[in-house]
Amino acid sequence: MLPHSATAIVTRNDTWEKQGATEPHEAGWAREAIFFVRALDAKGPVGRGKARVQISPDGIRWVDEGTSCKLPARKDAVTFARVREFGNYLRLVADLPRGAQLKVLVALSLKA
Repeated sequence: MLPHSATAIVTRNDTWEKQGATEPHEAGWAREAIFFVRALDAKGPVGRGKARVQISPDGIRWVDEGTSCKLPARKDAVTFARVREFGNYLRLVADLPRGAQLKVLVALSLKA
């Protein structure tokens, strides 16, 4: 049997400055997840920024899961964060340095 998989766009054309976050996504059925972060536009020292995965039991109260990734530093660059055993809700939160601005498309790929 083939594993069930799905991809959701959790952020599209959002511009992040200082901090940004994706929409929460309910993913309790999945065993593994990958956030793909694509830079649609990047200005300033974006490459010094990081994104971190957060988990939640209810989509309201969030805690850092421990996985992080660098943010894409230039237009059309892609980075990713991979997680397993994460509970029910997932989101990605980014912290950008002063003067950085990042327009993003974030996809969440899930597999059972």
